[in-house]
This record gives sequence, structure tokens and C-alpha cells, in this order.
Amino acid sequence: MVLRMGEMLVAEGVLSEEQVEEVLAIQRQLGEPFGSICERIHGISPETIEGVWARQYEHLTRELTLDEVDFDPGVADLVSPRQAWQFRVLPIAFDGGSLMLATTRPSLTRALRFATRVLRHPAMFLLLEPDALAAELERRHPLGGMNVGMLQGGVHRASSSRLGS
Repeated sequence: MVLRMGEMLVAEGVLSEEQVEEVLAIQRQLGEPFGSICERIHGISPETIEGVWARQYEHLTRELTLDEVDFDPGVADLVSPRQAWQFRVLPIAFDGGSLMLATTRPSLTRALRFATRVLRHPAMFLLLEPDALAAELERRHPLGGMNVGMLQGGVHRASSSRLGS
């Protein structure tokens, strides 16, 4: 079952069913995205629309493990190490015309925003556990000082033995 943005906004008390019908009528006329019309006509914040969009996308996305993934080394350079860590995205491969990326469930909104605003390819996401994503980012997109703790909101410092003390 596909979760529709309008239904989700009604369930959250953001819009009424009448307002959804109004937006759908405008969408049929203009062909604009539902969320854009909601922002313009009903003053819904972009953050609210992005949150609903991410939950909608999350419902359609599956979780995976790294043993299910065949990485294409040719896609690694589509995202810089800084972008990979900042937006929690790991390029995997092209699937048809879409760039398949991995992210985590908590980072999906951030990753979707990055993909739609920065990448020049249609993107689709698969979900990894934070530890698994961090391990692959450390391996494929190393960036000084970044580690598993960064994806979990904390900071893991190098042990004193690694610092030579």
C-alpha cells in the first residue's frame, strides 16, 4: 500500500481532507508537486513536507546488509568524502538510470535533500544500520576524524595507544 502525502498530512492534523482535495485539484491543473502546492497555498513549512516525504519514501525502501550489495567503483567519485559523511550517503551503483545510494533511517531526510538538490542523477535509497554505513564510509570515503560515533551523534576519540601516548 502506497502512503499518499495528503493522507499522511491529514493523519498528522496538518491539513483537512477538504484542503487535500483543493491541493489535488490545483495539482491536476498545474502539474506541480503536491508538497510544493501545500507550501505555497497552505503555508506548510518545507521541513514538514520533507519529513512527510522521507516517511513516505522510508515506507517504500527496504533495509539491506552489505553482503547484498555489489559496489561499482565507478560511482564512488560522484560524492566527495565530505558530502558522504555530512549527508550520510554511500554511492553503491547505477540501477537502470538511477544512482543507488545507502543511508540510515534517521538520515533519510538529509540524504534525500542532498540527492535532489546536488546530485545530477535520479537517486534511490537503501537503508543500512548506522554502524554498517560508518564502516563502509571509513573504508570507501575516509575523512580524517570521522567514524561510527559521528553517525550516532557522538564523537569517538582515538584511543591513547593510537595517538602514540
